[in-house]
Amino acid sequence: MDLVTTGDGSKTLYNAAVGECYHSKHGAVQESKHVFVNMGLDYFLKQYERKQVSILEIGFGTGLNFIQTCSYISSTDIQLSYLGIEGFPLTLDIVQEMGYGEYVSTVLWQQFLDNYSASFTEPTKVTAQIDLHIAQTLLLEFKTDRQFDVVYFDAFAAVHQPEMWSDESLSHIAQFIKPGGLFVTYAITGNLKRSMKALGFKIEKAPGAPGKREMLRAIKL
Repeated sequence: MDLVTTGDGSKTLYNAAVGECYHSKHGAVQESKHVFVNMGLDYFLKQYERKQVSILEIGFGTGLNFIQTCSYISSTDIQLSYLGIEGFPLTLDIVQEMGYGEYVSTVLWQQFLDNYSASFTEPTKVTAQIDLHIAQTLLLEFKTDRQFDVVYFDAFAAVHQPEMWSDESLSHIAQFIKPGGLFVTYAITGNLKRSMKALGFKIEKAPGAPGKREMLRAIKL
């Protein structure tokens, strides 16, 4: 794993085994905020007034999407339940090296670091508003009776990790999304649109993060 500074000054990791960075080289933090927080969570909450919201993230990785989501939630009175799936967790030391405390409150960053390891064992209170659980499992082996309001799909690109974008994987994810819930990801392709539409989703093209013209937001009907 090599640390890489991205276009907005924030860091990402280059995974040599996969051949790709965890985040956009154009800007890790700005991609996370735009794709997942703004186009995903914020959009959902503007459609539905909720006091509680649940998020499932496919590819927890460095925790960047989680910490950006926490920062957003901390300015509201909403309770957040967050479950991340991660087949190959990063060590606490590597997560700490990412330095994302520069982009959120130092207290929130430290609360995340303090609870990161425990969250693999059971749902853990990061703050009074926020519960985090990270499931160390491969996607197709993940099971739960729960359904979620928003799914952050943040797998590596299909060219590097095609199995994550297969019809089988997308169908497996779809069962965990509530009717009216969202599936958001940084990419948009013809195959992805056709797959999600066949699974009973309304497809929306949203403006992409820097470096991408468009991204996909899908609403479960």
